[in-house]
Amino acid sequence: MMRVSILLGLTCFVGVSCIEARTNQLVLNSSPSQRGWLFKSQQGQQTSDVLLELRGGASRKKRGGRTATLSSSKAAKTATGKKKVGAAKQEKKSAVSDTLTKYKQILPLTRIYISMVGMATLLGLVLGEELTQGLLALDPIRTMYGLELWRPFTAATFLGPPSIGWLMSGYYLFEYGSSLERAYGTAQHLVFLLSQVGLLSVLSVLFGQPFFANSVITSMLHVLSRSMPNQKVKWLVFTVPYWALPYGLMASDVLQAGSAAAALPHVLGILSGHFYFFHKFVLPKMAKGEDWLAAPDFLMGLMDPSARKSSKDAVNTALKNRKKGKGRKLGSS
Repeated sequence: MMRVSILLGLTCFVGVSCIEARTNQLVLNSSPSQRGWLFKSQQGQQTSDVLLELRGGASRKKRGGRTATLSSSKAAKTATGKKKVGAAKQEKKSAVSDTLTKYKQILPLTRIYISMVGMATLLGLVLGEELTQGLLALDPIRTMYGLELWRPFTAATFLGPPSIGWLMSGYYLFEYGSSLERAYGTAQHLVFLLSQVGLLSVLSVLFGQPFFANSVITSMLHVLSRSMPNQKVKWLVFTVPYWALPYGLMASDVLQAGSAAAALPHVLGILSGHFYFFHKFVLPKMAKGEDWLAAPDFLMGLMDPSARKSSKDAVNTALKNRKKGKGRKLGSS
């Protein structure tokens, strides 16, 4: 303690001596009328600065930089570091608007199908398993005699309770449904879906399947795979031809369920999808007959007006560009 006191005393003495020396120099250089005022002001200010430095306090020097005000600040946080109430609402609003924008960008029929799957799943959660079976399952007696005509459509849209399998089936429905609708148009995709609901309703009644949404997904995949069968695609860690993809999906479900009964929905989907593909693309070329699965004109005009207009323009252009022969005069040999 004695050493510290001695050091502090020496430091104060040296600091005061320096102040006095600098003050004397300023007094000598100034005019006689200013010496008194300059001496007092300089001595008091420099003495206080020295004492502040020794004490460890703040200095009198002005620091540069801009001072932020509440009116000019545009940050999303308050003075305490918390987020503003308006900023949180804006972030939530932007996330919801982005989700709605992506939802609206989905093709029309695929968007309607996915919405029906979501409503059927929500209804299943609210009603429970038993009531869901009684209200949404395919029942031919109630459908025909009770006029419960919604049952084929709810059987085609119910994928069960939310799970990993439900999520994967929803992704497959979006992926394959969008590909089909983009390739063949909205009107033709509607014809495909209606034909699959009709065929799978009959097949599901025969084989005792109350729901056939997974069969619809497999039929979509089968039609896509038959359109380009030899194209190489990635399935899990394997590279397989496109025609083998429905069978790979069936094999994965069988392995996951641990029962061969899990293959039945996929078999029904392959059969119904092959029926559509054969009568739509193969039989008209073989028999040179009419395509009875083609979308009618009024449906094309309602759902695909641009596609109908472009096809008509292509036909008119082909007729105009057709070369006319010279022909021969009557009676000429």
